[in-house]
Amino acid sequence: MRVGLQIPSFDFGPPDAVAPTLRRVASVAEEAGFSSIWVTDRLFQLDPAFGSADQYMLESYTTLGYLAAVTDRVSLGALVGGVMYRNPGLLVKAVTTLDVVSEGRAYFGIGAGLDERDAAGLGFSVPPQAERFEWLEELLQIAEQMWSDEDGPFEGDHFELEETICEPQPVQDPGPAVMIGGNGERKTLRLVAEYGDACNLRRLSPAEVNQKLAVLREHCDRVERDYEEIERTSLNEIGRGDPAEFVDDALDALEGLAGVGIQHAIVNLPDASDLGTIEVMGEAVIPKVAEV
Repeated sequence: MRVGLQIPSFDFGPPDAVAPTLRRVASVAEEAGFSSIWVTDRLFQLDPAFGSADQYMLESYTTLGYLAAVTDRVSLGALVGGVMYRNPGLLVKAVTTLDVVSEGRAYFGIGAGLDERDAAGLGFSVPPQAERFEWLEELLQIAEQMWSDEDGPFEGDHFELEETICEPQPVQDPGPAVMIGGNGERKTLRLVAEYGDACNLRRLSPAEVNQKLAVLREHCDRVERDYEEIERTSLNEIGRGDPAEFVDDALDALEGLAGVGIQHAIVNLPDASDLGTIEVMGEAVIPKVAEV
């Protein structure tokens, strides 16, 4: 099993402390053996576990570009991008740029979007969720076309692009791995089977993950897709209990996820700027779960 680190909060002190703290977190995480670093794609802090809407939240792709410059090995991505925050062509261009400047370390994390408050607050169009899934499917088709030799028009029910030129093309061929995030069995996991290179299951127990992966396998069978082609990833929080029990709890959680088929476990830690916790993960947790 590989382990990734999500940075869900950026309240690192005054604004001029954010960049150096973020740089230290990324450097220590890479040295500790985390295989990937992820940032939340929101415009306000909307996760009650990490604060309120008036706390710091950085724009994800600007942040990922910075992380590409201060790291060398870790994969990078938004966990996961919201379909309503950007024009589809611009979003694919941003992901492509991240892949180029990171020398082939980008993921394309994308989903239909959980929250509406920040998008509406900053003036974005926020259609009903059913329509956002239609947007998502067209976005995935646009990415597929932009990362191909086809640079002509794209005409969908929601989006029309006159030209799908994308130069330079991504370093990864044919493009960054497409990670579709969400737990929905009827729409999200169907899209994973049809378009995804990876799924991301969010805040589920091993038993719940096992159920979702069974549904994903069914979708793959239906579209004649090899289930084993899809990287199975999760997002969970670890370490909110007794600090003295942190290592045992982390090992139990990650080994439980590995036991039901998760290959790449992405974690939130209690405080992303706590370098000591990141170092403990590298010393006592990541090497052990790598063998699972």
